[in-house]
Amino acid sequence: MKTHKIETPLNDNVIEKLRVGDLVLINGYVYTARDAAHKKLLELINSKLSLPFDLKGQIIYYVGPTPAPPGKVIGAAGPTTSSRMDSYTPLLLSLGLKGMIGKGQRSEEVKEAIKKYRAIYFLATGGAGALLSKHIIEAKEIAFSELGTESIKRLLLRDFPAIVGIDIYGGDIFKR
Repeated sequence: MKTHKIETPLNDNVIEKLRVGDLVLINGYVYTARDAAHKKLLELINSKLSLPFDLKGQIIYYVGPTPAPPGKVIGAAGPTTSSRMDSYTPLLLSLGLKGMIGKGQRSEEVKEAIKKYRAIYFLATGGAGALLSKHIIEAKEIAFSELGTESIKRLLLRDFPAIVGIDIYGGDIFKR
């Protein structure tokens, strides 16, 4: 296992170096999206409308952060169970999404799409939302404000800790 400090947006050169179990410290912008936001993204794609951000090279963090307390950028920001987004993931990967942050296992279809589209799945520690929020230095809502905490936000991360859960080589931390 290695520790990698990585920057977003992701590219193949970075992803090729990552293996299941490696620790990563993610720096740069990522986008939040949970179930309701994924459904709206799919509606936009099916209607051939523009998405609120360019998927190419990006990471989606499956999180619905709590409102920011006074003096803070964001509230608790722990990962959501990733399998709830599995039906949307292959399409988003085909459109250029390169990474996802969440918790829990992924379907075989998602694992195959990760290999096919050369993407990566990161695991964040569930139940540690307050701690993880300390690695978020900027948060801005960019789409679907009507969804409240499930709106899409652009987060700026600094040394956000995660573990490679599924890599492009077919490695799956849940199968080790």
